Amino acid sequence: MAKINYMTQEGLLKLRKELEQLTKVERPSISAQIAEARDKGDLSENAEYDAAKDAQGMLEMKISQLEEKLANARIIDESKIDTESVQIMNKIKIRNKSNNTVLQYMIVSETEADLKAGKLSISTPIAQALLGKKLGDKVTVKVPSGEVEYEIVEISM
Repeated sequence: MAKINYMTQEGLLKLRKELEQLTKVERPSISAQIAEARDKGDLSENAEYDAAKDAQGMLEMKISQLEEKLANARIIDESKIDTESVQIMNKIKIRNKSNNTVLQYMIVSETEADLKAGKLSISTPIAQALLGKKLGDKVTVKVPSGEVEYEIVEISM
């Protein structure tokens, strides 16, 4: 059974744009490289041909994965999301209890995750620990260096 990918309208548009780039720009480019390498003669000893065929295989695999994600995409209705407890699409502020640092994240689908932009994948240990918790709740998250305790200080949209 295919995995459902929950995402925002913005995330869906981003995936569609990436798929369009791969199918309309990169696929023809690789086909041209294969044709050019084929024109150079003996294919059994043609490293350019082998490299282009490998690149084509990788591209087709990526296209297939994107098509599957899009086929299983479900748009999240942001109007039905509340801030009573932590859930996908919430912006949260958490305080590290050991060093008092406050971190801010938005919990998003795996396909939209971007830690530099503060978008935390719902499948991460921190997000999993926070889901369903309320303002003021404390959670303990297992990380590679041990366990970290956080307190939820804000839940917003």
